[in-house]
Amino acid sequence: MKDSEILDRIKRGDESALDYLYKKYYRMMTKIVTSNNGTEDEAQDVFQEALLAFWQKAISGNLVLTSKISTFLYSICLNQWRKELERKSRHSNEEVDGEEFQGHDENERYRVVMNCIEELGETCRKILTFYYFDGMSMTDIAEKLNFANTDTAKTKKYKCKKKLDHLIRERYSEKDFF
Repeated sequence: MKDSEILDRIKRGDESALDYLYKKYYRMMTKIVTSNNGTEDEAQDVFQEALLAFWQKAISGNLVLTSKISTFLYSICLNQWRKELERKSRHSNEEVDGEEFQGHDENERYRVVMNCIEELGETCRKILTFYYFDGMSMTDIAEKLNFANTDTAKTKKYKCKKKLDHLIRERYSEKDFF
């Protein structure tokens, strides 16, 4: 089913389009959470919230889709999971009860890396997200991003990873992470 057909069905109130999206993207979207310190249940909740937000926005007529539905859902899931990680981090910091809390916990490290990835630009963000968080092969990434070949994708990934490393090292010291 094409994205335009899915949107048309949603606007008509056809819930089978929602079922289709759920089945088609469940694994990809829940991997965002499970590969970033989340449980399967948390992943399911995040994805269901993302689908609901997408559905409500589409029905209201306020949805301006400038990318594929999968990319849009991915962004919603990623943002919701980031918010949840930040909430968990604040909660765990409150539980420390006055102890000196040095360094960053796992959630904080994730937040730092994701913030830096966001600053790299769209191409780098996509390459690194597809490779490290979605587990996509370089061949699939090259195809998805319309690169000339796999070697081009590998070169771009290498350069993006170097930029990310540089950005993180520029802003944070090793003691922030260990």
